[in-house]
Amino acid sequence: QVHLLESGGGSVQAGGSLTLSCTISKYTYPNYCMGWFRQAPAKEREGVAIIGSDGSTTYVSSVKGRFTISQDNSKNTLFLQMNNLDPDDTAMYYCAAEDGFYCRAGSCSCTTDQNAYNYWGQGTQVTVSS
Repeated sequence: QVHLLESGGGSVQAGGSLTLSCTISKYTYPNYCMGWFRQAPAKEREGVAIIGSDGSTTYVSSVKGRFTISQDNSKNTLFLQMNNLDPDDTAMYYCAAEDGFYCRAGSCSCTTDQNAYNYWGQGTQVTVSS
């Protein structure tokens, strides 16, 4: 069974940085979309950053230029480098993966729609104070 485990959350002041990690186990799909989502209190969960097995990346506009999604060479760990954090970034952050539906012939059309993702971690809290 696919398992995702996030780590790296914490409390920082505005302007600070954090790096989130997601360890992925028993995931065997060669083509995929994986990414980071977040949910703030009383708000909908939103896709923050997505990476495809073809190396494509997608970011929500509010984090472009500040957040970077990456993965290690083994593709067993997903990272989210977050710089210049803002109090509006305060949320529970989740990593997620889907089973390759959005990738064909080596090319991916990954989506930030949470409904497309089959596998989820438990989340890690990020709190940014002003």
